[in-house]
Amino acid sequence: MNAQTAQPAGKAKLDKNMKAVAKTFKGRWNAPLAGYLFIAPWLLGFLILQLWPIIQSFYLSFTEYSLLEPARWIGFKNYQDIAHDRLFFNSLKVTFLYVIASVPLKLLVALAVALLLNRNIRGISFYRTIIYLPSLIGGSLAVAVLWRNIFGLNGFINQLVILVGIAPKNWIGTPSTALGTLVLLTAWQFGSSMIIFLAGLKQIPGELYEAASVDGSSPLRKFIRITLPMLSPVILFNLIMGIINAFQMFTSAFVVTNGGPVNSTEMFALFLYNKAFGSLQMGYASALAWILLVIIGIATALNFIASKYWVFYETETEGRK
Repeated sequence: MNAQTAQPAGKAKLDKNMKAVAKTFKGRWNAPLAGYLFIAPWLLGFLILQLWPIIQSFYLSFTEYSLLEPARWIGFKNYQDIAHDRLFFNSLKVTFLYVIASVPLKLLVALAVALLLNRNIRGISFYRTIIYLPSLIGGSLAVAVLWRNIFGLNGFINQLVILVGIAPKNWIGTPSTALGTLVLLTAWQFGSSMIIFLAGLKQIPGELYEAASVDGSSPLRKFIRITLPMLSPVILFNLIMGIINAFQMFTSAFVVTNGGPVNSTEMFALFLYNKAFGSLQMGYASALAWILLVIIGIATALNFIASKYWVFYETETEGRK
């Protein structure tokens, strides 16, 4: 009798627990409403100011649109015209040269400075702050104007050149050196990459260097065998972010050289800007924007694919153990 009464009681208790669980899940499904209300400002901003313009630009890339007249569908004509545009290929060439020259140089400078600042010396926090300060204003219009004056015909660089007995040169107005001035400006803006490198250096266990010292390893060997492998994920991050930013570089080229001389510094983004707001070819410019997106996507994917051959993750070693 007790067993018979216990069975219905146990079943009733199980049904009660299942109902409680169902009620809890139902409450959880209703609870996100409050969360959506909190993120509504960001969500609306993303939908209206980012997602919708992306969709619009994709549509406009297949149209002829000048801002003054309604968009007219023309299919792939913009892309066909781009394939035969000499200035488009020139902007690609200039941009790739800039990326190839500026990104490695910026990473080398940032890593070198990070290594110097990764020391326990008196006042190191002050030095880090002072060195990082230029990066806070590095991408501003004021710095671009300052850079144009520094490398101008009567600028600071020529004043130094004259002191050593060399004839002054118009660095910005000469096609062979104009792009180099923009590369140097990018390398000078190393602060953000340096901070990330410095954070990565702080995460390397000191025991590794102590063990290497016991084995008699030189500082160079420690750097190659310990620092670079342990820092490789950070290098990959800075490399990808540097490539993305370099492909989109606009301000320096627009303010310092305005694409000249003879289109030698007309970056892809500047070429796009001139088509959009100079010639009012918004459809053409939208097609250029999507081409740039594809180029950046391919470059990023190639870096991720190649990273498995040179990027070291400590978790992978632990997984093998």
